[in-house]
Amino acid sequence: MKWLNRNIQPALNVENKEQSTSLNWHASSTTQVFSHLNVDEHQGLSHAEAKARLAQYGANALPEHARRPAWLRFCLQFHNPLIYVLLVAGLITLALNDYIDAGVIFTVVLVNALISFIQEGKAEQALEAVRNMLAQHARVLRDGDRHEVSATELVPGDIVILESGDKVPADLRLFKVKNLKVNEAALTGESLPTEKNTPPVGIDTAIGDRHTMVYSGTIIAIGHAHGVVVETGVNTEIGRIGTLVGEVKSLSTPLTRRLDQLAKQITLVIIIISAITFLHGRYINEMPTLEIFLAVVGLAVAAIPEGLPAVVTIILAVGTRSLANNKAIIRRLPAVETLGSVSVICSDKTGTLTKNEMTAVRVVLADDEIQVTGSGYSPEGGLHCNNKAIDASSNVAVEQLARCALLCNDARIQHRQDENAWGLIGDPTEGALLALAHKSGLDVIAEQQRYPRIDTIPFESEQQFMVTLHHDHSGHYFSFIKGAPERIIALCKTQAGGKDLDLAYWTNRIEQAASAGERVLGLAKYTFSSKKNSISLSDINQQFELLGLVGIIDPPREEAIKAIAECKRAGIMVKMITGDHAVTAAAIGQKLGLNADNALTGAQIEILSDEALKTSVMQTDIFARASPEHKLRLISALKSLGHQVAMTGDGVNDAPALKSADIGIAMGLKGTDAAREASDLVLTDDNFATIARAVREGRVVFDNIKKSLLFMLPTNGGEAGVILLSVFAGMALPISAGQILWVNMVTAITLALALAFEPSEKGVMTYSPRPNNEPLITTSLALRVIYVSILMIAVTFIAFEWELSRGSSIEMARTTAVNMLVMGELVYLFNVRHFTASSFNFETLISNPTAILVSILLIIFQLLFTYTPVMQSLFQSQPLDALSWAVIIGLGIVKFILVEIEKTIWRYYKVVRM
Repeated sequence: MKWLNRNIQPALNVENKEQSTSLNWHASSTTQVFSHLNVDEHQGLSHAEAKARLAQYGANALPEHARRPAWLRFCLQFHNPLIYVLLVAGLITLALNDYIDAGVIFTVVLVNALISFIQEGKAEQALEAVRNMLAQHARVLRDGDRHEVSATELVPGDIVILESGDKVPADLRLFKVKNLKVNEAALTGESLPTEKNTPPVGIDTAIGDRHTMVYSGTIIAIGHAHGVVVETGVNTEIGRIGTLVGEVKSLSTPLTRRLDQLAKQITLVIIIISAITFLHGRYINEMPTLEIFLAVVGLAVAAIPEGLPAVVTIILAVGTRSLANNKAIIRRLPAVETLGSVSVICSDKTGTLTKNEMTAVRVVLADDEIQVTGSGYSPEGGLHCNNKAIDASSNVAVEQLARCALLCNDARIQHRQDENAWGLIGDPTEGALLALAHKSGLDVIAEQQRYPRIDTIPFESEQQFMVTLHHDHSGHYFSFIKGAPERIIALCKTQAGGKDLDLAYWTNRIEQAASAGERVLGLAKYTFSSKKNSISLSDINQQFELLGLVGIIDPPREEAIKAIAECKRAGIMVKMITGDHAVTAAAIGQKLGLNADNALTGAQIEILSDEALKTSVMQTDIFARASPEHKLRLISALKSLGHQVAMTGDGVNDAPALKSADIGIAMGLKGTDAAREASDLVLTDDNFATIARAVREGRVVFDNIKKSLLFMLPTNGGEAGVILLSVFAGMALPISAGQILWVNMVTAITLALALAFEPSEKGVMTYSPRPNNEPLITTSLALRVIYVSILMIAVTFIAFEWELSRGSSIEMARTTAVNMLVMGELVYLFNVRHFTASSFNFETLISNPTAILVSILLIIFQLLFTYTPVMQSLFQSQPLDALSWAVIIGLGIVKFILVEIEKTIWRYYKVVRM
């Protein structure tokens, strides 16, 4: 990806300069905009001018970017030191005419390369997903007439006509709007549709507050508008984000970095030891050249953990399957392990930490404040005052307010049987009011029949309220009104109960609710003195009776609160980065258990230096009104402090940050394709609690990879040590190169495989994250490898020399040595299932059935190796008697106990992981 970005990005930057029209569109008046673009708002561009500008600015599309050809990507899978070592091992075994083992090694290399080839390059598809978000068609005004054109043909200066449900085809400066609300969640993270108008805003206004603009890829929720195209293609907000995605480098994972480091270390050690061994055997012991060469080949083959890539791949695949069963889909195999190293999770708010379902949580009456329980659009929950449940049917004030909430409402909520959940049709705020009415005991159909609607004044941004006219079948006519609290209060003369309006009381309650991050609505009623068949704005004056206020919020998920607490216990920091307002974000963050005291906004991040940002990012958990660039800076600051960062997101605005993070986590239900394609992990339930479970699984995966190393390295070390000691001591080799390959092959496909299915260690989510720069071979692990290698060498030599001492042939002694090696590895498998915890318990036998299964399979292999004529011919093995088996088993038990004693010492020093 590095060479790819270097080749592509300069071209994009040039195109940006050519297309830039150099005006702060959101802060300019419509007159300035039309003048700058040289267009008439009533006529639009001429066809000839549009064609000329298309040639000048280019198509309204994101450019295709070059990709590495498939053959090159496949070849690069072999560009890895560990793969080099494996290829050398395969060539050596091939030179020894051991075609079976050479085939095994080459197959391991090929399978590993194929898996990596298939998984690689997913993040490169992020730009394609961003391109697919662009609208396909647009309605424009050209030569004074309306035309429908391909969205790619739009140019700066085109007049575009927008209606409800349209996807915005380019970045537009609005000049005519009617009741316009735009869903900008994919771009800003704002959960509610944003109201739009035409007066210019400040130059430094954040993108989520630029009410004069609509941006490419967003959706018109309601209303209609006319706008003039001001930016197209890569200069749109989506285009800019696409460019950011292309600029972000593809990052290696901690696992790939550590495996690369390990491969280099193994390669260096093998080369040095092999060279020393050859020189010593040839010139000190004066061994024949061919004999010492074969011994060195055996040494190299013994030292190479050729099964490691396959075992690591299997462990990652098992972890991937486990995550998929827990609603988390891994898109890149090594990302499973990356989860286990995460020390910071940067999470979006809406839909991840919250339900993304607006909920009424507070009702303010003239003399009471009521708390509303339950969340989302489900009618489950109730009303409480001073911790006591309220029966709304016996409380006139509550019932009147709930009736207004129900009848002055165009939304519907319904139970979805297939999902066993409540869904909303309509505006989220109105959905919250409907749920409140249900919790108050009102029946929707009964109320609508009892008080049928006669007429309505729909909500429009100019007046900031909605009004409905009703009658009660008894000659009484009345209106309900709801809207912005300041606007509603200004239209009220009295408050519930007929008392004069207490302006100071209501203003104070509005401020309290707003400071808690709640969106506040005012609800009021007016009863007409005579029959009324319609209602108009002229009927709306200061005559209403204020029924109360309702505080609405997108509530935090209960499971997210628990998951954040679990993450904190595991030493993982959680940061909320959202496009929402600071007050709302801080209020939600506080309920989630985050540090919300010093919430930072995008505007504040903008002016901080990199060093100051590093300090600030550790002092707060809340970042509001954040743009894609701000998210990238926050991730960069955290990573520069040594943290392993996970980033969640669902919008196209999150794609650059998702790709930049060590692991990007996208929402599967409500996320955009751009976010999913830039991610490593996709949540199928959009739930933060699933992230915590995924982190736990990632830690298990990493532990199992460490256990595999802890198993393979000392067993390989023991095999290599046996040959090394024999050469330096001038003794006969206790085991041949072919026999070593047999041991490596059968133990790799049996014993090492069992560790892929190892359950988690106790307390896996109580440990701090592993340091980002921690090597795979830690000091404690290296000491274990050395200790067990010595034990393996000792028991093998003891078995070999004992067999020779009783007059057995060299072939029988080697057969005993091979079976001793395998027995030593078999008992060590049960040692290594716990890093330092004792294996002297029944759980060690039953908690991983795969370990028992592969142990039985290995015993069968060894019996075939020892007693079948074919194997005796291939490996020069001999049948063993009962006494030989007794010695092998006895030494195996002694070795098991000695490793357990070593583990006891580690426990004494309170070491739980290696």
